Amino acid sequence: MRRMARFLLLPLAGMALGGSGWQSALEVHGPQAGRIAGLFWFFVYVCAVIWALVVLVTCIGLLLRRRAATPISPLELNPTTERRTTQIVTALVGVTAIIIFILTGFSYVTGKGIASFAKETPMTIQVTGHQWWWEVTYQDPSPERVLRTANEIHVPAGRPVRLVLNSTDVIHSMWVPNLFGKRDLIPGLQASIDFQADKPGVYRGQCAEFCGLQHAHMGFLIVAEPPEAFDAWRLAQLRAAEPPVEPERQRGQQVFIQGACVMCHQVRGTRAAGRVGPELTHLASRQFIASGTLPMNRGNLAAWITDPQGIKPGVNMPMVPLAPQDLQDLLSYLEGLR
Repeated sequence: MRRMARFLLLPLAGMALGGSGWQSALEVHGPQAGRIAGLFWFFVYVCAVIWALVVLVTCIGLLLRRRAATPISPLELNPTTERRTTQIVTALVGVTAIIIFILTGFSYVTGKGIASFAKETPMTIQVTGHQWWWEVTYQDPSPERVLRTANEIHVPAGRPVRLVLNSTDVIHSMWVPNLFGKRDLIPGLQASIDFQADKPGVYRGQCAEFCGLQHAHMGFLIVAEPPEAFDAWRLAQLRAAEPPVEPERQRGQQVFIQGACVMCHQVRGTRAAGRVGPELTHLASRQFIASGTLPMNRGNLAAWITDPQGIKPGVNMPMVPLAPQDLQDLLSYLEGLR
């Protein structure tokens, strides 16, 4: 019965929440999202029962009115009818208050469960929202193990993770429907999210608070991996960029270092130490560029470098004029940053 009810109600819920797809609050992959989905379905069931009862009572009333022997004037006052109507309305108001109290109680229990989720000390990742990209910093007591990356958050599957949230400019909001609910990033106010990905997978997130012209192009990925794979990924990301050995990539590195790129970007192991834009030490290992806007490949890298305003109008990355050969060398260099 429960499965049939979900089958009948899923299309309606999908229209409201995005359906059961890659980015959906109804496709649960973590305990936080599970609590939210459970609360949602409880509300749906209660509201569906109320709707059905209202329709049933309305139909009964219409049927009884049609079967009445004599027409009843809507302006006629009958003391017995008025007293009965008052009693019914009073009882229904009481039932409504009880239902609201129950729904509020379930909401409170769900919120309390979400807030007290992490039973053990979670891994801490600091996420800073910018217009329009996400800065990701893996905290560690040892400074040499602090890792900075962008737009892709790798986490160990089956382990609790805490995201510490900040914003440098306007209000952003972090939301990964498959894993957890929305949480605002407010300038000057630190917030946090505790969550867990139950199994390995790639889960898309999105800024859920309008933050400017390119709000819709401020996506990110949470990549959940087995703990061993995550540890290997983090160890690889902590390494500095390997010096290029191919002549074309060596020329590309010179284009990068001697041009305007170093003013905003960092590549560990080189003289590039900018902190305005995303770190690029392992750029080519990411699945997307421009905060989830373009898949990572040579053509999209070329488009992003030569005309970022054409792809994301208003983005802070300026246009950098490059000679055709310099652009090809730079692309070869960036493709090798894995």
